[in-house]
Amino acid sequence: MDRPIARRLLAGGLAFGLLAELVLDGPAYGLNIPILAGAILALGWSFRRRGRAPDPLDAWLPVTALVLAAFVAIRGDPFLALLDTFGSLAFVGASLVAISGLPVTRRSASAIAAIGAWTIEAAAAGAPRAIGAARPMTDGGRARVPAGVAPLGRGLLLGVPLALIFAVLFASADPIFKRGVDDLLGWRIDLGSIAGRMLFTFACAWLAAGVLSVAAVGIPALERSSLGAAARSGVVVPAGALGVAEALVILGIIDLVVGAFVGLQVAYLFGGLDTLAAAGMTYSDYARRGFFELVAASCLAGAVVVALETTVARRTRSYLAALLALVALAAVVLVSAALRLGLYQDAYGWTELRLYVLMTIGALAASLVLIAALASLGRMRWLGHGLAVIGVVALVGLNLVAPAAFVAERNVERVIDPFLVPPDGHAGLDATYLRVLPDDAIPVLVEALPALPGPERADVTRLLREREAELATNPAFASPAAWNLGRERAREALSSLP
Repeated sequence: MDRPIARRLLAGGLAFGLLAELVLDGPAYGLNIPILAGAILALGWSFRRRGRAPDPLDAWLPVTALVLAAFVAIRGDPFLALLDTFGSLAFVGASLVAISGLPVTRRSASAIAAIGAWTIEAAAAGAPRAIGAARPMTDGGRARVPAGVAPLGRGLLLGVPLALIFAVLFASADPIFKRGVDDLLGWRIDLGSIAGRMLFTFACAWLAAGVLSVAAVGIPALERSSLGAAARSGVVVPAGALGVAEALVILGIIDLVVGAFVGLQVAYLFGGLDTLAAAGMTYSDYARRGFFELVAASCLAGAVVVALETTVARRTRSYLAALLALVALAAVVLVSAALRLGLYQDAYGWTELRLYVLMTIGALAASLVLIAALASLGRMRWLGHGLAVIGVVALVGLNLVAPAAFVAERNVERVIDPFLVPPDGHAGLDATYLRVLPDDAIPVLVEALPALPGPERADVTRLLREREAELATNPAFASPAAWNLGRERAREALSSLP
C-alpha cells in the first residue's frame, strides 16, 4: 500500500467515523442505516483499484446491501431492523471485495468463506497497515513531508476535532445553541460524554478504514495463497477425507433414527392414532409442542448432508441414495413442525416469534430442495450462493409482510370474530404482549379500536396513549437521521385517536 492511498484511506475512514457519530449517537435506527451503507459503498467505489473492473455478475451485491439497509427506515420493528442491518453489513463487505476487482458471485463456497474471513481480518487490522504506510519517509532522522499530501485531508484532521470541542463548549455555555444543535442533529452534548463519543468515532473510523482498504488494494494475502487461487479459478478445495463406507454408516444410522421418528409422525400426527393411550396426552397437546426442536433437527440434517458432500472421497449410487433419503426424511420432519406450529397458532394466536419460525420453516424447505437438486447434479459448490439467495428472499419477504402489523391484525380478527378460534383456543388480546409490539402494529390497532369489545378497547387505548406520549417526548426519535416510515405512520394513526 503506497502513501497516497493510505492517507486517502485514513481520511475516508475519519470522514465515515464522524458521519457515524453524527447519525447514530442519539437518534433511533431509521434513515441513518441506509445513509451509512450508501456512504461506505460510495467511499469504496472512489478508492477502488485502478485497472481492475468489478465483475458484472457482482452488480447485485451493492443493490441488495442498499435494499436491506433501506428496510431499516421503512419497518418500525427493532428485531427486523437488526436482521436487516446484519444482512446489509454482510453484503456491504461482499460489495467492497467485488469493487476491488476480485469476483465473488461466480466463486465456490469455500473461496467465498475464505474471502469473508480475510475481509473481517482487514476490518480489524487494515487501519494499522494504512497508518504505517502513511508515515512520511525520514532522511537523517528528520521527517520529509511530501508535497502530495492533500490540503483537504490536513484541514479535516486538524479542524474537525477543534470544531467539535468548540461545539461542546458553546452548547454547555448557551442553552439556546444547545437546543439548536439538538434539534438539527439529535445530539445530546455535554462535557461528560465527549470521551465516549470520540472513542466511538475513532472505532468507526478504524473499521471503515480497514474495510475500505479491501476496495483500494484488494486482499493481497489471500490472492497470493492457494485459497486465493481457488477464489480466482472458482475451484473447490478438494477434501476427500472421508471414505464412502464411513459416509454410508453415518447416513444409515441417521436415516434409521429420523425414519423411526417420521414413522411415528405418520401414525400419530398425520394418521390420528390414539395419542392418549400411547403418550398419556390428548392429540391437541401432543401436536402443539416440539416445533422448535423439529426445526433444529432439520437444520442439523441439512448440515450433515453439506458436511458429507464436502468431505466424502467418492460419490457412489448407494451414497447418493442414502443422502437423498436423509433429505426427504428431513422434509417430512419440517412438515411435522409446520403442522404443529399451525395447530398451536390456531389455539393461541400469532406472535412475531411464531411468524419468524414459520418463515424459517419455509426457508429450510427451500434449502432442502436446493440441497437435493445440487447433490443429484454434483454441483454442491453452488450451495452457498443458493442459500444466500434464499436468505435474502426470506428477509425481504418478512419486510414486505411487516411481522408486527401481521400479528396485530390476525389477533384482532380473533377477538372480533370468535368463529376463527377453535373450541379449546384462546381469543382474548394479551395486553402485555401488545405493549412490546413495534410501531408497525399501531395503525392496525387504531383502526380496529372501534370494533373491539369494551375491556379490550380500554386496554388497547391505554397502550396507544402511552406509545403516543413516548413518540412525542423521546429525543431519540427527534433527529432527521432517525426518520422511519413505520414510526411516522404510527404517529399519524395516533393523532386520529379521539
